[in-house]
Amino acid sequence: MRFFRTWPVAALSLGGMLLLVILSVQVASSRAQEIYTQLDQLNLHHRNVETKLRELRSDVHLSGIFMRDYLLDTERAHASEYRERLTEFRRNNVAIVAELRALMSAQSDSERLARLDERLDDYWEAFDPLFDWTPAEKVILSSGFLRQQVLPRREAVLGIASEIEALNNANHAIQRAEVARQYTAFRSDLHKLLWGSLLLGLVVALTAVIRLRILERRSDDQRTVAQEAEEHMRQLSQQLVATQEEERKNLSRELHDHVGQVLTALRMELGRIDRLRVGAPGPRDLTDGRIGEAVAECRQLVDNMVHTVRDLALGLRPSMLDDFGLQAALEWHVRDFERRYGVPVELTLDGHFERVPEQHRTCIYRVVQEALTNCIRHARATKLSVAVTGRQDSLAVSVSDDGVGMRSERGSSGFGLRGIEERVRELHGTLVIQTAPESGTTLTIDLPIPRVRTEETPRARAAG
Repeated sequence: MRFFRTWPVAALSLGGMLLLVILSVQVASSRAQEIYTQLDQLNLHHRNVETKLRELRSDVHLSGIFMRDYLLDTERAHASEYRERLTEFRRNNVAIVAELRALMSAQSDSERLARLDERLDDYWEAFDPLFDWTPAEKVILSSGFLRQQVLPRREAVLGIASEIEALNNANHAIQRAEVARQYTAFRSDLHKLLWGSLLLGLVVALTAVIRLRILERRSDDQRTVAQEAEEHMRQLSQQLVATQEEERKNLSRELHDHVGQVLTALRMELGRIDRLRVGAPGPRDLTDGRIGEAVAECRQLVDNMVHTVRDLALGLRPSMLDDFGLQAALEWHVRDFERRYGVPVELTLDGHFERVPEQHRTCIYRVVQEALTNCIRHARATKLSVAVTGRQDSLAVSVSDDGVGMRSERGSSGFGLRGIEERVRELHGTLVIQTAPESGTTLTIDLPIPRVRTEETPRARAAG
């Protein structure tokens, strides 16, 4: 039986989890760098717009101060210097507006920048007539001009600049909110990746623990089976030694009680014959009669001894199993069993048993012998039946009794049935025991017979 291998799945799971962690780290790092870059660009853009607006306000304020100084100056010799300085302020304002237009590309920003550019042009063009004034005109008209022309235009320019700054702050706030939303989404995705990695790790860990537990349990089961098999072999070994010792005791007892006694009686009878022959008084006919009786007694003793020795030899291994085959051996054993125990046995033999291998003949004979012995010892049966069926590729044996039955654990622990099981297993056969309390027991075995290919000799082919 092939078991499912754990290490490829564990390796793939751990590799997948490691790859997921690496990808998670890379994605998180890339996303964090992207958010940081976006936030940095946003802050940089906001600072640049603020800087440009601050420079624009500064130039407008400085230009106002500069024009006030020009109006207070009563000499016309410095007019060109003031004009050149105002022109420089105007060029700076134009450059700043162009930079703001490049920084702020939205439609609303473009409209405000266009208005700002228009107000700045109006503001700077308002200073052109001042350079043609005389000192008297400066003194008379400067105050009203500043109040009516310059200040409103300057406030308009500064107002537009304030609007642009407010819009820039609003855009900055919106973009910061978008960045915060992206950061929140990034944290959510990062948590999902983290929980996914933890869940995958938990699944891998649980799978590994469960698999290790299964393997440990299977190892424990196999260790238990091995220990039971070792104990089984130890019991079989002890049973074999005990059986050998019991057979030796029986053989010794039979030899001592029967053969020894018969030989002793035979020796005594032979001694009596010898005494009758040598010095027995009385008529010769009487002496011959006594000798004849002694010889008959000796013949009877010899016959008893022959029967005893033959029974011992057949009990060890019946020679007819090798000489006449399985059928003759089983028929003799059934007759001897009925004679010994007085229990009728119905024997059914079906098929041909001439080509049954020696190992299979011995196994069938011992199985029937052991099964009948168990029926007498344990089943208290009054009727037995034995059926042997020889097929082309197998042998089937069934031994049934009408006894008290047995428990399943009894059948698995009995030495006799265990010996039968070992014999059947050695020949790759199957053993089935069907039993029920007070309903008898049926033992069935099935032995496969290997096919032996016999080649015809050239002489046989020629004869055919």
